[in-house]
Amino acid sequence: MVRGRVSRLAVSDVRFPTSLGGHGSDAMHTDPDYSAAYVVIETDADDGLKGYGITFTLGKGTEVVVCAVNALAHHVLNKDLRDIVGDFRGFYRQLTSDGQLRWIGPEKGVVHLATAAVLNAVWDLWAKQEGKPLWKLLVDMDPRTLVSCIDFRYITDVLTEEDAYEILQKAQVGKKEREEHMLTRGYPAYTTSCAWLGYSDDTLKQLCKEALRDGWTRFKVKVGADVQDDVRRCRLIRDMIGPDKTLMMDANQRWDVPEAVEWMSKLAEFKPLWIEEPTSPDDILGHAAISKALVPLGIGVATGEQCHNRVIFKQLLQANALQFLQIDSCRLGSVNENLSVLLMAKKFEIPVCPHAGGVGLCELVQHLIIFDYISVSASLENRMCEYVDHLHEHFKYPVRIRQASYMPPMDAGYSTEMKEESVKKHQYPDGEVWKKLLAAQKN
Repeated sequence: MVRGRVSRLAVSDVRFPTSLGGHGSDAMHTDPDYSAAYVVIETDADDGLKGYGITFTLGKGTEVVVCAVNALAHHVLNKDLRDIVGDFRGFYRQLTSDGQLRWIGPEKGVVHLATAAVLNAVWDLWAKQEGKPLWKLLVDMDPRTLVSCIDFRYITDVLTEEDAYEILQKAQVGKKEREEHMLTRGYPAYTTSCAWLGYSDDTLKQLCKEALRDGWTRFKVKVGADVQDDVRRCRLIRDMIGPDKTLMMDANQRWDVPEAVEWMSKLAEFKPLWIEEPTSPDDILGHAAISKALVPLGIGVATGEQCHNRVIFKQLLQANALQFLQIDSCRLGSVNENLSVLLMAKKFEIPVCPHAGGVGLCELVQHLIIFDYISVSASLENRMCEYVDHLHEHFKYPVRIRQASYMPPMDAGYSTEMKEESVKKHQYPDGEVWKKLLAAQKN
């Protein structure tokens, strides 16, 4: 039963400094402090429940997202939660169509990241009030109600409301069995923890060895800084994991289009399933050209973690520019917009392999991909979800990995709630961790 009027919205700048260890870098983001704009919403209901929302950032810039959340707060405060979820499409559009804030969007960048943080908190609170984990809230939802949460503006040339309803209705067949499969077996995952740039060969070998021992069969390696070093590292990893396990590569937007094709031609001998973000995430035709050029090499193109919105995904699908679609639970406008992308991917029969890692992304996206399998795609072929093994200890309901698979969360909510002590210690710049670190830097 949805209840309560939103009486409070607070947002914090929470940062986990790289200097404390446990993080890697890639070819473009060389000095990340894994961080989050962390939103808390409360209502005047007497249930004591709160909603928690996250948008992942890399340190500098988190304060800008915090400002954007505060700029959106008036759309949420004093609103009845029943009215919000009763017309979720309208509420979503209200946030994304603020006449003045839209000018510095629209539906992209900092304002959209802030929108995701706010809406993630709303979904968390809704799921908690229903006493269900978010994936289960979605799975149990009537298809018409699910469709009513989605803004179809700009995508009706590819996906109409009726198209979405038909997909969801068709997936009702076998749904119970797929849910049971998830509960017993989990959703297949791959690891990115072994092969960040900057790791020594000894570290890389040790991490690969540990991952193999723990049952991992799918591995991703960061590439793009130096081609000869990439060849050497990929050979080392392929030798470690053997010829039968799955290897993916991620360039994090490093290359021009011709450079991407040339570079991947030199790495093709290591049989990667995909190259991720080979060029600018905004270059739809560039991705299409790379995708076409890599077909003879048997290498797919994956992208999505930096895609602004459903429109970019629509065009990537229309242009045959990707073979693996990577949704992000914070880059898009929360669950609402991710639903539209999952449904478009199903219509084009492109597997969804979500982006995760960072702060809370694994906790969030597991709900979306488990829902996708049960209620939309009905397939695990060529599908897997990214997993990065760090910072989960700061969450009240951390992910559970068993036999290299995400096990469905059973606690009510969106798994977004962080431990109070972790938030307090890592708030920037006044938390205990940052006070010590900034003082040391001054000295």
